[in-house]
Amino acid sequence: MALGKKGSRRIVVDGVAYRWRLRRRPTYSQALCWSPCTYAVEQADRPGTTLVVTTDRPHGSNWVGRPSVPVLPSDVADHIRTALGRGWTPDRSGSPFQLDLPSSDDPCGL
Repeated sequence: MALGKKGSRRIVVDGVAYRWRLRRRPTYSQALCWSPCTYAVEQADRPGTTLVVTTDRPHGSNWVGRPSVPVLPSDVADHIRTALGRGWTPDRSGSPFQLDLPSSDDPCGL
């Protein structure tokens, strides 16, 4: 699964360039706060395995009106380092690597 360049942001972590993308519009499940916000990351120069990060916060455009903390580039850099430490190999092809961050059962705190 390749990450589209349109709408993606570039970030350099420990000398390696990556691209990451967060959906502008939430999925139906995210909009109703049934599931948390997710985003995808891949190596910029040699896309291989995509990293899919499931955060511990609601999507910023949820329909329920729950407050959300934005995903910052510093968060993305930390999550990339965590995924690399857990075995993500971004330069090899394969199934997406899932990184699920610790969360409560309810992403919107209902």
